[in-house]
Amino acid sequence: MFNATFTAPDLTTFCRLDELGLEVTGQHVTARRAVLECRVTDADDWCHNCGGRGLVRDTVIRGLAHEPFGWRPTVLRVRLRRYRCVECGHVWRQSMDRAAEPRARLSRRGVRWALEAIVCQHLTVARVAEGLAVAWDTANDAIIAEGRRVLIDDPSRFDQVTVLGVDEHCWRHTRAGDKFVTVIIDLTPVAAGTGPARLLDMVEGRSKQVFKRWLAARPAAWRAGVEVVAMDGFTGFKTAAAEELPDAAAVMDPFHVVRLAGEAVDKCRQRVQQATMGHRGRRGDPLYQARRTLLTGADLLTDKQVTRLEDLFGDQNHVEVEATWGIYQRLVQAYRCKDRTLGRHLMASVIDAIATGVPAELTELVRLGHTLKRRAIDVLNFFDRPGTSNGPTEALNGRLEHLRGSALGFRNLTHYIARCLLEAGGFRPRLHPQIG
Repeated sequence: MFNATFTAPDLTTFCRLDELGLEVTGQHVTARRAVLECRVTDADDWCHNCGGRGLVRDTVIRGLAHEPFGWRPTVLRVRLRRYRCVECGHVWRQSMDRAAEPRARLSRRGVRWALEAIVCQHLTVARVAEGLAVAWDTANDAIIAEGRRVLIDDPSRFDQVTVLGVDEHCWRHTRAGDKFVTVIIDLTPVAAGTGPARLLDMVEGRSKQVFKRWLAARPAAWRAGVEVVAMDGFTGFKTAAAEELPDAAAVMDPFHVVRLAGEAVDKCRQRVQQATMGHRGRRGDPLYQARRTLLTGADLLTDKQVTRLEDLFGDQNHVEVEATWGIYQRLVQAYRCKDRTLGRHLMASVIDAIATGVPAELTELVRLGHTLKRRAIDVLNFFDRPGTSNGPTEALNGRLEHLRGSALGFRNLTHYIARCLLEAGGFRPRLHPQIG
C-alpha cells in the first residue's frame, strides 16, 4: 500500500551529488566498489570568449573518487560535454568546479570525508586511501592541500590568543637530525572555560632562540595581547617569553613543580638506600618497597600505606627521606587547597622554608630550594590566575604521540607538522564555499 512517508529512491540526493552540481544517470555496483555514471546539471554552453552559442562536439569522461558508503569505495564517472562556438570556433569543456578542483582525483565530498576521517575518527592515511580506492600519495596530497587551505594558511587562527602554553616534543626517535620540536599551544579556551586547548604551531628545535624567533615573527599587536605564558621549568622558554612578551605573566605548571619535588624524594631515597644498605633497592628493602607510597598524596594513603610509612620513618637512618617527603607533601597540599589565597600562602611558606636554612646534607632539598626560589614568582602566579596550567599542553603532546604511533612514525617534519595541526589545531571540516 502506498505510504506517503517514503518516496522513490534518488541516488543523486542519497550520495549528496546535487550539492556538487551532478546528477546520477546510471550505476554499477559490485562487492568491491560502486561506480556511478553522472552528468553535470549546468549546461555551460555559452562561449567563454565571445559569448556565442556552443554546439556539442563530443563528450569526455572524468573519474573522481567519492566518499564511500558502507566502506565500499565509490567512483564517479562524470560525462562532460565539449562544445564548439558557432561564432569564433572556440572549444571548451563543461565546468565542474563545484564537484572537484581542477585536475583533482577526489571530489569535494571525498576530500571532506577524508578530512573528517583523519581529524574526527583519527584514522590513518592508509585507511583513508583504502576507503577511497586511491593511492596513498593521492589521498595524502589532497588532505594536506585542503588542510592548508582551510586551517594552516588561515591567519585568523592566531586571533584572540591571550594565554599561551609552550613545551618540547619528541617527534622522532632516530639519531639523524634534531629529534625535538617546540610546541606552542593556545590555552585561551581552557582559561576562559569555553573549550579545549588547540595547537597553534610547531617549530623545529628546542631552545630559547627557537621560541624567541617564533614570538618575534608575530605582529606586535598580537604579542601585546598575550597575558599569560604557561611553561615547564626550562629557563630558555622563560627567558624568551620575558624578552618578547615583557607584559605577560609566566606561570610554571603545577605538574612540573610537583615532579621536581617527586624527583627530590626519589633521589634522596636512592642516596640513603646506598648509604645504609650498600646497594640499589631490592625486593624486601623497606625504602624500595615504599618507593610508590612516598609519592602518594597524604590524603590518599590507605591504612596499610600509613603503617608502612610509620615503620619506615621509625628508623633513624631514614630521617633525611622523611624530611624530603614532608616538603613534597606540603607542595601537593598547597596545590590541592580549594582556597587559592590559602594555597598561595602555603606555597610561599614552603618556598621560603627550603630556600635558606636547609642542612647541606639534604642535597636534594637544597637543589629544589634553589630552583623554586629562582622561579618563585612563576610558581605563585598559578594561584592568581585560575584555569592557567600547562596540563592541556601535556595532554596535546599525548595526542601527538598517538598520531605518530598510529602512522608508524614520520620522516618528514613538514608533513608531521601539517598532520599535527589537523589533529590538534581545533580544526573541524566544513564544506567548500561553493558547496554551501
